[in-house]
This record gives sequence, C-alpha cells and structure tokens, in this order.
Amino acid sequence: MACLALGEYSVQITEKMLAYIGEKYGQSAAKRVNRWQELMQENKGDSDWDKLNQVNKFFNKIDWISDQEHWKQRDYWATPVELLATNGGDCEDYSIAKYFTLKELGMPMEKLRITYVIATDINQAHMVLAYYETPEAEPLILDNLKDRVLPASARPDLLPVYGFNGDGLWMARERSKELKQNSKLFKWDDLNARLVKEMEKANAS
Repeated sequence: MACLALGEYSVQITEKMLAYIGEKYGQSAAKRVNRWQELMQENKGDSDWDKLNQVNKFFNKIDWISDQEHWKQRDYWATPVELLATNGGDCEDYSIAKYFTLKELGMPMEKLRITYVIATDINQAHMVLAYYETPEAEPLILDNLKDRVLPASARPDLLPVYGFNGDGLWMARERSKELKQNSKLFKWDDLNARLVKEMEKANAS
C-alpha cells in the first residue's frame, strides 16, 4: 500500500481504489496504477540519482496528448491517477506525477520544483521537474521530451520562468520565495483538492 502526502493530507492507493480504477477506466489502467504503486514501494532505498532516472523513464512511457484533445479544455492539470488511468497527458501532467512519486520515495519536498520554462527549440511554454541536491546547486531536469536526466547547463533550450512546490513559488530571476497563495498556484491548489477527492471517492466505493 502506497501513501502520498498532500500537504496536511495523506491518501492511500488501496485494493479498493485499484478495483475502482479497473471498473472506471479498464483493467489496463488498473495495471498501470499498480505498477506505479510497485515503483513507490520497491525503490525507497535507492540513491536520489537512481530514483530520478527510474521515475522519469516510468512516466515518459505515457503518450503525450494535448489538453484540448484529451480533456476538451485549454489547460487542465491532471492528477497522477488520471494521467496513468487514461494513459495520456501533457508536460504539466508528467511533471506533477514525477513530483508526487519522488516525494513518496522519500525525497524532501525542498529538493523538488515543478518548473515553468520556455522551450526555445519549439518556441512554446513547457513544464519540467527540477531537482536541487542543495539549495544553491545546479538543478537536474526531468523532462518528458528526454529520457535522460540532465543538468540544467546541458539544456540551454529551456529558459526558466518560475518554479514551485507544496511550500511556495520562486521566480527564476529572484532568490526570494513568494507566498503560496500567489495566483500562479491556483491550479496547484485545485489539483491537490481534486486528488484528495479522487482518492476518497475511490476508497469509498
């Protein structure tokens, strides 16, 4: 049984939830979520480097689908369960799922920032997950466009704009952390609330 910490909440992937996913999305979806659970259970003792690479490769196997095509919305942040169950998502969804999974694997939240960037090669907004070994260290980048985890210096195609986690938001050109209530984090708070409801509904079925 895996447990994901969401702020003050703690929610679990139970057999009841897997059954609910199987009924709602199909048995292939339940198997993907179960493999996610196994990943979180079996790799807690690995090094940070191994965790980063395993998690990046695991989620990068999921198909990329635009929000408009997948959810009929311009910008929708899916929960990790929605991403896995539907086997499709976009850059925000990959980054969010990797963040929660690494937290469950025991990685401190302060080492992780979901980071909004401009991908200059394709000239569009993009989102990745950044890992900081120390607050001042060069971050390592987990990107759905690349299976290799690379240092930021090896990704000159990415121009950071801001990064955030469950503790706050950082602008790329500033050292100070902004308040969590910043409007840029509205979707983050909504995502967390939906994930808690999703888990509660599944486990109450």
